[in-house]
Amino acid sequence: MQRRTLVHSAVLCALALTGAQAALAQSGEIRIAHVYSKTGPLEAYGKQTQAGLMMGLEYATGGSMTVAGKKLVVIEKDDQGKPDLGKSQLATAYSDDKADIAVGPSASGVALAMLPVAEEYKKILLVEPAVADSITGDKWNKYIFRTGRNSSQDAISNAVAIDRAGVTIATLAQDNAFGRDGVKAFKDAVKKGKLVHEEYLPAATTDFTAGAQRLIDKLKDQPGKKIIWIVWAGAGNPFKIADLDLKRYGIEIASGGNILPAMAAYKNLPGMEGASYYYFGIPKNPVNDALVSMHYKQFKTPPDFFTAGGFSAAMALVTALKKTNGDTKSNTLIKAMEGMSFDTPKGTMTFRKEDHQAMQSMYHFRVKNDPAFAWGVPELVREIKPEEMQIPIRNGR
Repeated sequence: MQRRTLVHSAVLCALALTGAQAALAQSGEIRIAHVYSKTGPLEAYGKQTQAGLMMGLEYATGGSMTVAGKKLVVIEKDDQGKPDLGKSQLATAYSDDKADIAVGPSASGVALAMLPVAEEYKKILLVEPAVADSITGDKWNKYIFRTGRNSSQDAISNAVAIDRAGVTIATLAQDNAFGRDGVKAFKDAVKKGKLVHEEYLPAATTDFTAGAQRLIDKLKDQPGKKIIWIVWAGAGNPFKIADLDLKRYGIEIASGGNILPAMAAYKNLPGMEGASYYYFGIPKNPVNDALVSMHYKQFKTPPDFFTAGGFSAAMALVTALKKTNGDTKSNTLIKAMEGMSFDTPKGTMTFRKEDHQAMQSMYHFRVKNDPAFAWGVPELVREIKPEEMQIPIRNGR
């Protein structure tokens, strides 16, 4: 009996030691869950964000991947662009994986499903790159921060680029949270021109002929300058509507920036103007120089639209964790991050206290067809500073 008791006690001690060691190991880690579209319609966006996040963490920590002596551990989750899956994966990351902080997702619909989960677990979700205004608007909660630009930043900067007296505009967008929020923000931003039609098509559309014809019918008899403003993400090429001889009706196309493969369509639209979140050749600062250099070294290509976003998210996280000396308690992080400025490939960003949206520059561009590049090159017309854009606070705070 005594021998059995001693064995039982030894087992209990071993289990206790294992638990203590696990707790000690975890206390020496900062666990970051990245929930993104590793597969699905926005796979290209998600993979860029992941690459940028990892490079950004490396750069921000001087290659150590530690903050305040704690190792940064990144846990990847594939939401496949599905809201229900993203929601469950975030819950699993916070509970089973013991994530201290989460980053993502790629799609606005997935982000909106994830917001209540962050509030339920009382843990930070740093949204990158989902764009819909409602994420930091009426669906927002205090655990949500966003380094990605929002629909209003996209729309207002594009309005700065194309809104002129005497201009008639129609919009073409996806029939989802991204498209509808984008057009709503754009409509609110247009002050001088006239908006006569909104065309929404399913996100998976590949044949744009019918939608384009409705746009042409609304614009063709309008006087003066006529523009179709396109806001689109993922598959499909809405710029093919240019093949319908829009010039015959004096109709032009305008749009924001995009990933480099999508901007291959811009080669056929030299002179097109818009505003972009990022293009690797535009910002001039040490962080962007580092990103470009690291990306060429690792991938032999320039960094893309969402690579910069992932890098920016990493810079925000490390800046905040350094401020808290590695403390990952949510209230401590929130206090550190509200009003916090941090360096990014786009220059300095600042989290607005009221809604935790990162205030950031945008870039008015004009497309140049440069034979040296496989895409239409967005040449800088001018940087649109954060203070030039009156980004609405939509959360009622």
